[in-house]
Amino acid sequence: MRALAHDIFSLALQEVSIEGAFERNVQLDRNVLRIAEDLYDLGGDRGNDRRVLVISIGKAAYSMLDALYAQAANKLSGIAVGPSDPTARHPNFSYFHGGHPVPNADSVRVAQAILESVRNQKSSALIIYLLSGGGSALAEKPISDQISLDDLVATYSALVLSGAPIVQINAIRKHFSAIKGGRLAAAAVPAQQVSVLVSDVPDNAPDALASGPTMPDSSTVEDCYAGAQKYRLLEEFPPSVRQIFEQKQLTETPKPGDPTFARSRWWTILSNRHVQQAAAAQAARAGFAVEVDNHCDDWDYAAAADYLLSRLRELRRRVERVCLISGGEVTVRVTNGGCGGRNQQFTLFCATKIAGENIAVVSAGTDGVDGNSPAAGAVVDGTTLRRATAVGYDPPQALQGFNAFPLFEALGDAILTGPTGNNLRDLRILLAY
Repeated sequence: MRALAHDIFSLALQEVSIEGAFERNVQLDRNVLRIAEDLYDLGGDRGNDRRVLVISIGKAAYSMLDALYAQAANKLSGIAVGPSDPTARHPNFSYFHGGHPVPNADSVRVAQAILESVRNQKSSALIIYLLSGGGSALAEKPISDQISLDDLVATYSALVLSGAPIVQINAIRKHFSAIKGGRLAAAAVPAQQVSVLVSDVPDNAPDALASGPTMPDSSTVEDCYAGAQKYRLLEEFPPSVRQIFEQKQLTETPKPGDPTFARSRWWTILSNRHVQQAAAAQAARAGFAVEVDNHCDDWDYAAAADYLLSRLRELRRRVERVCLISGGEVTVRVTNGGCGGRNQQFTLFCATKIAGENIAVVSAGTDGVDGNSPAAGAVVDGTTLRRATAVGYDPPQALQGFNAFPLFEALGDAILTGPTGNNLRDLRILLAY
């Protein structure tokens, strides 16, 4: 069943391609560009009557830009930033290699370049934002010049390791950024703006994607102060950021109904829901009764594992072959450094709970990256503990040290996809019969 669970994940990932999503949602015909349900007149034969600026930010930045470029190549110019160098570069585009999960110098440079580009647009211009997960770190400019790059890195590190859910983390990021929380859209007024989203955040919180640079912000400064206190972040923040929080110097971001967004639109063309549906279809074809349960989104990894395994056993009492699918992310508060990530921590914890049972569990990131490891995640079953002990590993010790990857690598159970150029949150697949 380990191989079958792995195959369901891999096939589902293939079915939610960015190319396919753009083919369905974006089309240029006779100088009219369709994006989802909107139509944009691009003007003359060469687009000279209307400036089209493209800003592509995130782990899927290059894949999304390639897909848009295939539709409207000679109409576009702009800026793209991803977590690596692009395999191909398009004319009239500037490329930056940003940092992830913490910003680097290029993250700051590209944020400044983007702000300068959008501020120069007239009301006749169209700005297309291509946004995907990872964008928060990849493009960043602190709201205060007193926050250095080292301070920015330290702040992001504290947030990433805090165990806070992504919506809470991004609420804080929004309020000490010059481009997040709708501030990029504010800088681009009066241009017409449309955002195309490949989402790695909960469906009910689209403004958390890349910390919502182009969307009305549903979070507040009070959310930030409360989150910093709840997750004990002040003691982890560098002095320049800690002072802003202690003296309550954060300023509010543009909210729903703000005139900033009078000429803005947003379309989600891929999200975690799509990869869940693809996995469910694959499992059904393999003869499993399928249940989807997302109640544990943003739960602590151990609580999520206990909940999902309990649900799986309950379902198995009623159905011979059962597949439980769960999307979203679990949280891990890292207290010491090993090599792994939230998906491998989750699966290794599951392995300690299913020893000897005919159960298999996969948890993996659709972006191909799990924490600080080279894996996307891992697969376990009822034999994992026995096999790990036989090759000299101590699973409880690996759990305690947040060091799951070496164990899974030794067993051949790490899921190694490499960066996928996509990012739709995590997927958990539990099989039993």
